Amino acid sequence: MNTDKNKRTIELLDIGAGNTGSVRRCLNRLGIESISVGKDRVISGDLPVIFPGVGSFGAVMRLLEASGQKERLVEVIEAGVPYLGICVGMQVLLEGSEESPGVAGLGLIEGMVKKFDSGKVPQIGWNLVEPQTETQTENNSGYAYFVNSYYAAPKNEAVISHRSQYYRDFASGIKKDNITAYQFHPERSGDYGESLMESWLDATN
Repeated sequence: MNTDKNKRTIELLDIGAGNTGSVRRCLNRLGIESISVGKDRVISGDLPVIFPGVGSFGAVMRLLEASGQKERLVEVIEAGVPYLGICVGMQVLLEGSEESPGVAGLGLIEGMVKKFDSGKVPQIGWNLVEPQTETQTENNSGYAYFVNSYYAAPKNEAVISHRSQYYRDFASGIKKDNITAYQFHPERSGDYGESLMESWLDATN
């Protein structure tokens, strides 16, 4: 556990496509300072980045392109800067989405985003999240809050850190090198979600 959280700072990517307010409030509860980047401020590459994307895959990618931050985001992630993607902030890591045919994602994770082919969509509410490996820092299962009609389907299942069930098994978390991402909203998932955020923040030290 990091005892110096009051001195910690992250960058919060705000391009008009995310619930940055709820993420910021969660970070405040954890004693973490957040700096907004994206619209008027370029991602520095010196601090961990959180991207809480909300909306359609295509709309988020267009906003990311319009903000001038798309290439910069890829650059800092490839340079090893810790990245936490939330909801569509996870989906854009992949190559594309059935939601927005022809719109390319960041391509940092091989695979596509697919639509749930059965059941009521969107999935809205609490669902069980289960870690996939004993080496996960976030080694406990718990209930998290979801709002999604689509799910990430990485080609390499070894990058799937957490799984959930919604009429089918799906990846609710991804971990690859400096990339961590969740389909659910940890900032809206009570103590369990805050514990995941805290674990990620501690790992960025």
